[in-house]
Amino acid sequence: MSTADIENAARAVRAPITFLAAGSFINRRFVGPGIEVNTGEYEPHEVTIRDARAIREHFTLDSHGFVLLDHRSQVGDFFDSAQVDALYPGEAAAAIRAHTGADCVAPMGWMIRTSGDLGRYQRKTVNYEHKGGVQPPAGEAHVDSSPDRVDAMARALYERVFPGQRPYRRFLYTSFWRAFSPGPQDCPLALCDGNTVGDEEGTTNTLHVVDRVPSREEMLRPMPDLDKLPAAAIFRFNPDWRWWYFSNMNRDEVLLFKFHDSRRRKPWRVPHTAFHDDSLPGARPRESIELRSVAYFL
Repeated sequence: MSTADIENAARAVRAPITFLAAGSFINRRFVGPGIEVNTGEYEPHEVTIRDARAIREHFTLDSHGFVLLDHRSQVGDFFDSAQVDALYPGEAAAAIRAHTGADCVAPMGWMIRTSGDLGRYQRKTVNYEHKGGVQPPAGEAHVDSSPDRVDAMARALYERVFPGQRPYRRFLYTSFWRAFSPGPQDCPLALCDGNTVGDEEGTTNTLHVVDRVPSREEMLRPMPDLDKLPAAAIFRFNPDWRWWYFSNMNRDEVLLFKFHDSRRRKPWRVPHTAFHDDSLPGARPRESIELRSVAYFL
């Protein structure tokens, strides 16, 4: 059976995914405790999202840019930040190194996301850091790195975490993503086949970490040094993209997928977003944890 036949035979759902609208020119993302707001203009497009569960072995980092791995964590309560800090970065780094063959892995920040009640996490905070907290699911098709800024980020991280090491020849910036609430989840993660994404697609969305989200007028005002801020890539609708998800994920599975592969050979990045799935009965609020890391090949 051909690759096309295998993929086209997969169970599929139709659901809207949110994309950047044409004519959206000031694109910024403001994040605070329990809340995230974009200044850009967005619009939904209904797409086909195929269920990869029955053919999970068909997907690899090299073939599509994402893979579903079996992985059991020693973390008992993912809402216990001290426990996660103590155990999870090391677990993730070891799993990524084992799967990719990287020489070293630098774990970065982690974040809990839930489609349930966020009211208790929207609190006043001083010097909020966008990591180790609880946020809503991602609301639009995006990749967590902008191609024009990711090389400098990876280089600075390497020099800080692995001082004195010889230069690396390649890096792989990834997400280590786990749903730990029982399935089926009401708001699973959709992943785009990285082979279908054009190299020049995407618009920079600068990240602004704040204690409180300002007014829209404040968010749109002129700002200096925007090119020095962290940024994601956001995308306009492309009907040729092929979307996938893994239904009924459990806490002993993780999705490993690419934000950026420095080789820039397809599939070198994977746009992704949450979507509402009403195709399976008994769906429950999604609770998940994601951890970013950079794997280096010397």
